[in-house]
Amino acid sequence: MDEYFKGRGAQIKTENKFLKAQYVTEHIEGLDEPLLETPLTQIFIEHPKKIINKVDSPDLGMMFSMNPYQGCEHGCVYCYARNTHEYYGFSAGLDFETKIIVKENAPVILEQQLLQRNWHAAPIMLSGNTDCYQPQERKFQLTRKMLQVLAKYRHPVSLITKNSLITRDIDILHDLASDNLVHVMISITTLDEDLRRVMEPRTASAIKRLKTIEALAIAGIPVGVMNAPIIPGLNHHEIPNVIKAAADHGALTAGMTVVRLNGSIGKIFEDWLRKNFPDRFDKVWNQICSLHGGTVNDSNFGRRMAGDGNIADVIHQLFRSTKKKYLTGRELPPYDLTKFRKGGNLSLF
Repeated sequence: MDEYFKGRGAQIKTENKFLKAQYVTEHIEGLDEPLLETPLTQIFIEHPKKIINKVDSPDLGMMFSMNPYQGCEHGCVYCYARNTHEYYGFSAGLDFETKIIVKENAPVILEQQLLQRNWHAAPIMLSGNTDCYQPQERKFQLTRKMLQVLAKYRHPVSLITKNSLITRDIDILHDLASDNLVHVMISITTLDEDLRRVMEPRTASAIKRLKTIEALAIAGIPVGVMNAPIIPGLNHHEIPNVIKAAADHGALTAGMTVVRLNGSIGKIFEDWLRKNFPDRFDKVWNQICSLHGGTVNDSNFGRRMAGDGNIADVIHQLFRSTKKKYLTGRELPPYDLTKFRKGGNLSLF
């Protein structure tokens, strides 16, 4: 195997279609020394004018999202958000997980948007793009500060993460849950630690994620499991075990999507799959193609996240039967949008 960057998901720096000039390694034989060295994390500070984004996609169950970070050190090789890094002049490959953009003023901008005259309470996904509890959150605490703003105005929020750091904020989440203002989804892709370490190298272990579900459930915070993405030939057979384990630890619901490899993610995943699972590359790659009409690059609404064909049918039948077996009678409570207060916390003074 060529040099492998341990602790990173992507192993290549893909081309950015928005750049006129860039470094490439098309002719390795002409290089006197490696062009890529072990990448270190770099932080870039940004001050956006808004933080709440309207989501127009018809196959996503959310109206608004906000992302305090762009790029993600978790390094999940399949991450659909990788392509968005190209808009910043970076690559969707190694740059995505090593060049992290921190939106330092996110909590201030959030409060300003909530106070706008035309804003009406609606659940906001935190985050919809990259993980709001990725490693840099320990330092910057933007997610915690944003939750404090939401709690101040009693505004509904949903969160999805694969990092156990969320337990740090149980105090705020419990406060929001007392008014039915929060839902949490913990993402668990696999219970196989050997697979997780190469596919999601800087994420919490599956055991830590299960204990996170348990801690949230004990605190009275509505929590479910997101078993995604399902990759045929790699983790599809784990669906029953993942959902059962999550249910045993207090999960109220489960969701799933199948893998899709749009844009540069196709090259990143293909390179990763060849290096880590050469013996089953053809099987996995061809089955992914079968989900999306013969290609891994799928932008068709309805099919891109659910898949289509015989393999997709098998995956969905397995998911539905497992969810019925372990989660029947459980569900996330509805949000109470009437609690929203533009004046913030009530005061006698």
